[in-house]
Amino acid sequence: MNFLATLAIALKALRVNKLRSGLTMLGIIIGVAAVIIMIAVGSGARAQVEAQIKSLGANLMMVFSASSTFTGARAAAGASHTISEDDAYAIARELPEFIASAAPSLRGNGQIVAGNSNWSTTFYGVTPDYFDVREWGLADGRFFEPAEINGAAKVAIIGRTVAINLFGDESPIDQTVRIRTVPLTVIGVLATKGQSPGGSDLDDVLLMPITTARNRVLGATALAKSRSVGAIQIKLRDGADSKAAEAGIRELLRQRHRLQPGQDDDFTLRNMTEILQTREESSRVMALLLASVASVSLLVGGIGIMNIMLVSVTERTREIGLRRAVGARARDILRQFLIESITLALIGGLVGVALGMGGAQLIGQLAGWPIELSITAILLAVSFAAAIGIFFGYYPARKAARMSPIEALRHE
Repeated sequence: MNFLATLAIALKALRVNKLRSGLTMLGIIIGVAAVIIMIAVGSGARAQVEAQIKSLGANLMMVFSASSTFTGARAAAGASHTISEDDAYAIARELPEFIASAAPSLRGNGQIVAGNSNWSTTFYGVTPDYFDVREWGLADGRFFEPAEINGAAKVAIIGRTVAINLFGDESPIDQTVRIRTVPLTVIGVLATKGQSPGGSDLDDVLLMPITTARNRVLGATALAKSRSVGAIQIKLRDGADSKAAEAGIRELLRQRHRLQPGQDDDFTLRNMTEILQTREESSRVMALLLASVASVSLLVGGIGIMNIMLVSVTERTREIGLRRAVGARARDILRQFLIESITLALIGGLVGVALGMGGAQLIGQLAGWPIELSITAILLAVSFAAAIGIFFGYYPARKAARMSPIEALRHE
């Protein structure tokens, strides 16, 4: 008996018992759908973390001024300025084997006014190295020039969010904005960055020369004299050992700040890439765990296929005897029942794929979670379903193929 004839007989047998076939496929459908949903959510979470790493900049470390204590109350890190521009330049100069560049910055908040529009945002005083460290390009305009940094020029580069809220569709280049009564000429618009790891809008920002922020906007005489800054953002060289770099930076700053052994650091050092990579690894482990749990449904579905096929073999014993009596070989019987079990698994797998893709999209929209559907995951789930059909269908098929024709015909 050829393959097509065997396939036609197997499909006819499945159509005769539609309800039972549907219930048999249910375990496979649920398992495949669950695997696809879990992998889609897990992959989406990893993709989001990767995007956050990219938005921060590659191999990023940050140094903040240490928190201060006043009348028993502990302020946030950066509330007192214990690090300076000179610390940033020393880090880049003294640790060239680890550090590609170091960018000091000052931070403040204020209301930006442009014509009849206004917008509250965060502003930073930065040096040209800031754009290299953060790997942040421009969508329009130009960067700060050295003369503008040295002369505390009244110029600014704004993020996309600020540009939209102040100028709408109009180009902000060469427009004037005021922050804390200081007029600044917009010379550039930053490329879109998206959200930070904390969920804040990275494009809601205004950048100005660090000298402008210190001398004109913040107006802090003490800051000007000490060249103090709130943070130093550091870009490591590709392939640099982050642990060794962190130890080198810590030792250098302690020496520069004349801290004695046993004395607490007066700064806070954070390896942002390691933090995000740890989150990515956690997301990957969680996704694998959830996918493994979902795979149990596939195994349960396979057991269901085996049970139903065993029942089908028992019910169709006389049919098997008749087919053997008219010339069907044992391998024809084996092939027929294997095709039935594989067909159940594949149809269940395809339905599960459709439900899984729809379910993943629905979860992404309702819960606001990122999802990422993978063709590889879909093919893997369907292949696994087919393998389960073969594995759990082989025993019933083998049992049917090994029946004695005479005993089968005598079966009541």
